[in-house]
Amino acid sequence: MPAAAALPILMYHHVSPNPGLVTVAPETFRQQMASLARAGWKTAGLDAVAGFYRGEALPARTCVISFDDAYLDNQVYAAPVLEALGMKAVIFAVTGWMGDGPIRSGQPETPNHGECKRRIAAGDADSVILRWSEAQALQARGVFEFHSHTHTHQRWDKTLADPAARGVALADDLQRSKASLERRLGVMSRHLCWPQGYYDERYLATAKAQGFEFLYTTEVRINRPFSAVDRIARFVTKEKSGNWLLRRTALYANPWLGGLYCALHSSRQGQSVAGK
Repeated sequence: MPAAAALPILMYHHVSPNPGLVTVAPETFRQQMASLARAGWKTAGLDAVAGFYRGEALPARTCVISFDDAYLDNQVYAAPVLEALGMKAVIFAVTGWMGDGPIRSGQPETPNHGECKRRIAAGDADSVILRWSEAQALQARGVFEFHSHTHTHQRWDKTLADPAARGVALADDLQRSKASLERRLGVMSRHLCWPQGYYDERYLATAKAQGFEFLYTTEVRINRPFSAVDRIARFVTKEKSGNWLLRRTALYANPWLGGLYCALHSSRQGQSVAGK
């Protein structure tokens, strides 16, 4: 079997009946995952990502499905689809938003993204974010594995003017996230996804000092075995057809066509910035 020359990593946030900028509808998600499965795509966890960057071969048509923030709708709508198709995914969890309580049954409310943000800001993250008990169950079922999206989801570059103070705050944030994952889920993770994809050189150094090796962002780039492990790219999914997702995933698995697409995208972004 041929080995993967590049590794596409898909980025989701919500799967719910309120589709929008960072949300796909349940039926859309079902179509997208079914399209991948029919085309022979397999899903990998982050141990496989680490192996890929160590030079270990991954089968062609391997991808990673990732979710940011750990929203409750990931359990309600995404997990059953993944489980039915024998697929697995990764949740980059904001550990400070996760609380205690029993596993919710039935059909809990899953508000739109704006309402989720409002509730979290108001101190009611529990109504829209997975509980630790739910994360434990999802992990045990093999549907999701959990890694860090920081403890607070703060953009310290926007809230603290002093670079040294930002470094101290970020180090504490990452340490708390890492400790929470280890204590609650037994996960000793070296994988960190940056909130909003933002990082700078000080962020990179701070994360590495806290034991994180594999750092994920939202930049448009092809992930090759020799690519930098502190700048792992993911591509944004959309409320589009399964065929669209299949084409986009195949593009990011192709170093040459995907590389050309990324170069053109970067050029357009540069021109847009220059024209402002």
